Amino acid sequence: MRPPKLPDTDDAAAFREAVKDVRPLAARTPPARPRPAARARFRREDDRAVLEESLALAPGDLNVEAGDALLFRRASVASKVTDRLRRGEFAVADEIDLHGLSALAARAALREFLAEAVRRRLGCVRIVHGKGLRSGPQGPVLKHAVNVWLRKVEAVLAFASAPERDGGTGALYVLLRR
Repeated sequence: MRPPKLPDTDDAAAFREAVKDVRPLAARTPPARPRPAARARFRREDDRAVLEESLALAPGDLNVEAGDALLFRRASVASKVTDRLRRGEFAVADEIDLHGLSALAARAALREFLAEAVRRRLGCVRIVHGKGLRSGPQGPVLKHAVNVWLRKVEAVLAFASAPERDGGTGALYVLLRR
């Protein structure tokens, strides 16, 4: 004779027994949300930067002659600081001479020099660009180019033509953000 059948103690069997009459719901997919419209964020920022730059400079500001002294300062820099810079009252920590370089080579050399100066946390550097006396009718090429390039470098707080003893209008003292 067989022993009487005891109730099933298996949990899985108990669960199956409890849900035997349950029917699955019909599959529903959530409604598709429309994607947000694409925005050209970087393009707008570039356009804004170009507009600000064009408004900040009068058309003749960047045209320089061989003997013209250069002077630039950010709005956050006091005019007394640029006066001291012009007089050569800051200690020059390093310098670069761009004489004899093409504009393309000078730009690469200047970019590398400034990056290294910022990395080394230098406060003031000298850039010798030359006076452009032999540049012909187009005027001083490197002097004009350096004038434009430095204004675009965020780490440059101010620059001024050096006194005659340090190159005069053929060199710049550049004050850098530390």
